[in-house]
Amino acid sequence: MQADPESALALDYAPAEIRPALHALFALDDTFGQVLRTTTEPMIGQMRLAWWHDALRRLDEAAPPAQPVLQDLAEAVLPRGVSGAALAELVTGWEALIEAETIDEAVMRAHAEARGGGVFAAAAALLGRSDARVAAAGRGWALADLSRHLRAAGAAGQARAMAEAALAEALSGAWPARLRPLGALALVARMNLAVPADAPIPAGAPRRVARLMVHRMTGR
Repeated sequence: MQADPESALALDYAPAEIRPALHALFALDDTFGQVLRTTTEPMIGQMRLAWWHDALRRLDEAAPPAQPVLQDLAEAVLPRGVSGAALAELVTGWEALIEAETIDEAVMRAHAEARGGGVFAAAAALLGRSDARVAAAGRGWALADLSRHLRAAGAAGQARAMAEAALAEALSGAWPARLRPLGALALVARMNLAVPADAPIPAGAPRRVARLMVHRMTGR
């Protein structure tokens, strides 16, 4: 996500003092995604995620090891009230995918709630504001991303449909200024759903960036 210019732009809608924490949080999500992309044996993937789970929990008790993501979390996220134990729970969203024999609706929902819902809840806590739409935005964001990584057309279509429903809920009405980084991420996810699965996402295209700027100003 950090290499995605639109997502980086969305996070930079946050006040300057909170941006490092948000970038660190979403870098952790990127790291979990990389575990899945680079793991061919489920057991090895589970072991790697278990290491992250334990390492994140230890942040509450000790200084981080020489690992950049953990160091950034310890420096920028934990001092703002999001614990290592809470971050460790994000692992369960990825475990749902690794452990499943078939990616069905129940697995998708578990992944979306634990990954997207968890990341967006943590981000909202960092931003110091709550909104009933945060959970739906997180689920839609996670499902939209998942839909582009599923090889089975039926499963990908189901993930897209679930994402569309969640994002329709999330993007109803104006988002409060403090939470517009998250509203913008949901908007990016919805724009991505409009791109055919076999086509590259035109991240940074002028029309898309202009749409994000409208959201920044109006919350819609």
